[in-house]
Amino acid sequence: MTGTERRPGHAARPRLTVVSGPSGVGKSSVLAELRQLGPEVYYSVSVTTRQPRPGEVDGQHYHFVPLEEFKRMVAEGELLEHAEYAGNHYGTPRGPVEQALDQGVPAILEIELQGARQVRSAMPQAQLVMLMPPSWEELVVRLTGRGTEDPAVVARRLEVAKGELAAEEEFDEVVVNSDVRTAARELLTLVVGSHTGA
Repeated sequence: MTGTERRPGHAARPRLTVVSGPSGVGKSSVLAELRQLGPEVYYSVSVTTRQPRPGEVDGQHYHFVPLEEFKRMVAEGELLEHAEYAGNHYGTPRGPVEQALDQGVPAILEIELQGARQVRSAMPQAQLVMLMPPSWEELVVRLTGRGTEDPAVVARRLEVAKGELAAEEEFDEVVVNSDVRTAARELLTLVVGSHTGA
């Protein structure tokens, strides 16, 4: 970034970029690399009702809140999206994202398909990016290659992955994760470039 992209009088508000993709596609790895490449990007921190795991820091990994507080946030429209997994609730706080965008800082959110659809509904101007595997065969290898999980669990993940990949047309952009660094650079271009267009 040289700063030469900014035209005089052009101060368009950046957009929230939502990154989604099937399990095993490498979202965490790509975003970890993206953090190294683009420190000027705001990374949304989700709120959850589950208990912190060892090593997790409140406000860094998640915002840990009681169920009553979570329900209040939902009722008052403070979450861009929310969902329940294994008896715990998760959601994306709207305030910090809006604040970052208002300050001209691009924001990024990693979330699953249903959450991405909720964000699109709550914030239509958001940019949805799907992270794709190089091929279906490669995704299967990534999910089964670990060899540490029950085959039935892997089978269910593959079934879910098929449905997620089938939703590709709902996304604005697609990034193929053949190489983590390359994918991260491509994603960064989309994230920081999203406020230079209309």
